[in-house]
Amino acid sequence: MAKKPAPHASADKVELYEKLVDTIPEVERKGAANPYTSVNGNMFSQLLPSGRVSLRLPEPERAEFITKFKTKNVEQYGVVQKEYVEMPDDLLIKTKDAAKYFRMSYEYASSLKAKATKR
Repeated sequence: MAKKPAPHASADKVELYEKLVDTIPEVERKGAANPYTSVNGNMFSQLLPSGRVSLRLPEPERAEFITKFKTKNVEQYGVVQKEYVEMPDDLLIKTKDAAKYFRMSYEYASSLKAKATKR
């Protein structure tokens, strides 16, 4: 049986994600099929195939984000990603507001120990 291709986020979600990434000039969007960002080998955001943006946040900001935006931790392949939260669509379309949390995610990942990369 042929493998079913993984679903991809819609073009408008990719565009919104790219606008968000552009709010921090030193950050480069990576990943062709599954867009993400990382710093020092630590991923801090991802555009999920569902079209939701995943952000890596520290505590207590993570808990505050979940409460404020009535969202949840990211779950992929049946595993809860404890440091990642789902950004609601109504926040993603407000790039200026979303940028605050994107910056917070970037700063948190920047504070983590650098991971060795394959490059």
